[in-house]
Amino acid sequence: MDSHAAGSSSGGSGDGGAQPRRSSRKPTYSKFTQQELPACKPILTPKWVISVFVLVGVIFVSIGIVSLRASRQVVEIVDRYDDACVPAGVTDKLAYIRNDSIPKSCTRNLTITKDMKQPIFVYYQLDDFYQNHRRYVKSRNDAQLRDKSKASDFTNCDPEAKTVDGKPIVPCGLIAWSLFNDTYKLIHNNVTLRVEKKDISWKSDRDHKFGSDVFPTNFQKGPLKGGKTLDPSIPLSKQEDLIVWMRTAALPTFRKLYGRIYVDLKENDTITVQLDNNYNTYSFGGKKKLVLSTATWLGGKNDFLGLAYLTVGGLCFFLAFAFTLLYLIKPRLVIFYFSQVATTSRKMGDNSYLSWNRPPSGR
Repeated sequence: MDSHAAGSSSGGSGDGGAQPRRSSRKPTYSKFTQQELPACKPILTPKWVISVFVLVGVIFVSIGIVSLRASRQVVEIVDRYDDACVPAGVTDKLAYIRNDSIPKSCTRNLTITKDMKQPIFVYYQLDDFYQNHRRYVKSRNDAQLRDKSKASDFTNCDPEAKTVDGKPIVPCGLIAWSLFNDTYKLIHNNVTLRVEKKDISWKSDRDHKFGSDVFPTNFQKGPLKGGKTLDPSIPLSKQEDLIVWMRTAALPTFRKLYGRIYVDLKENDTITVQLDNNYNTYSFGGKKKLVLSTATWLGGKNDFLGLAYLTVGGLCFFLAFAFTLLYLIKPRLVIFYFSQVATTSRKMGDNSYLSWNRPPSGR
């Protein structure tokens, strides 16, 4: 019986009972897959941490001082005129701005506080105007702006999509409809300054977002007239005021470039501004301002970047000072914090205390 069982066992282990060999999923050996590439394993010590904080603080404070100095070199003249240009005795500002029979011309005198080198940028600033409102931002049709054949496509343009008799409006939508329409005429020493409007918009917008063969059609002929009207003989790619306006702002207070003047202005010079106060900001409690500004290598006046660098640099100096003071007062506590081991009498940076270099306990 034993030999029979042995024979049966031997027969069962023949070719007929062999299991198919499974393909190995083990990846091909390499130092990368096995994470055996050379690596830097720095050990934090108080001296290293304090040195790094000091170095970062020096770099950030230096950049902050340079950025803040560049921002402070920008000369800005800001004049709010929405209230000042309302005629005396007018109590209902909304009725005033909507009445076309009332002249909207206004004269403002600006005094130059510091020398301003050309080019001088002319901006208009609107406060409390929410161009980032979801319905407002979506009320446009980019295909219509680019392609002449899509002139009748006014998808997403409601409520300014077509005229009363059903004709499509080009460009359609609330953004184009609300185009800023105040105008400025700057006079210096009885000479009218030329406000250059060429290249005030992004080149990518002119070349790719607004077609050179797309012309305004039925614009501002909808149920309610909005802002500025457009010249129907000029293609949209040349209507730079429109292109600038169509790049919506992310915040409720924003500036948009109106033009540039290439004249140097001296301190105490007077600029006379003859403007047309046409744009309605009274219905939503907004504000309008005219801004004259120079620029530096960093751009316009903005102290935020410099202050941010100074804040981070100052924080690094504070941490470096705090760690230094703590190290001098309680060195064992600082060493324990950085080494994360109970024994603090060992030499800092000794690799023999690392867990993988210590002998296993109990062996």
